[in-house]
Amino acid sequence: MLQQYNREPFHLQHGETVSAVMGWFAQKLGYGDERSFWEQVGLLHDLDFEQWPEQHCHKTREIMESLDLDPRLIHAVISHGYGLGIDVKPEHEMEKILYATDELTGLIGAVALIHPNKRVSEVSLKSLKKKYKTLNFAAGCSREVIERGAEMLCWPLDQLLSDTLEAMKWYEGKQNA
Repeated sequence: MLQQYNREPFHLQHGETVSAVMGWFAQKLGYGDERSFWEQVGLLHDLDFEQWPEQHCHKTREIMESLDLDPRLIHAVISHGYGLGIDVKPEHEMEKILYATDELTGLIGAVALIHPNKRVSEVSLKSLKKKYKTLNFAAGCSREVIERGAEMLCWPLDQLLSDTLEAMKWYEGKQNA
């Protein structure tokens, strides 16, 4: 389904990355029995973004409803656009994690690209925090959304940054194994 609406390698990789991060969090937080659902939500969260960026999340809702998909899946996927043109608020912990980590995975990926081997495994929490504070670095990654996500989860920002970085390092290791 992701490949039906997305062709650019960046968008496909972003979906895969967010899917893996969501699965990692599901396992870590005791939702292992729902891991595949969490991963599916992560994979499909930007289903419409490549073709319809101005209708982001709205078009996804239309597509998913026309396919008669699980309303829980639809709510989870579109809630990551809350406050950004969508009025569906993240309610479940999984939805809040998607909201918080979507932008953050992009920022971590950008930090990795400035390292010699361009690998997430080279990124330290200290370097991530330094680039996080540099607002013109990866300026398209909304720090406000990341912070709102941490607040929704009632997590310190450092915990969100650290855990998401760890999840991405795990995924990178899994890809290279």
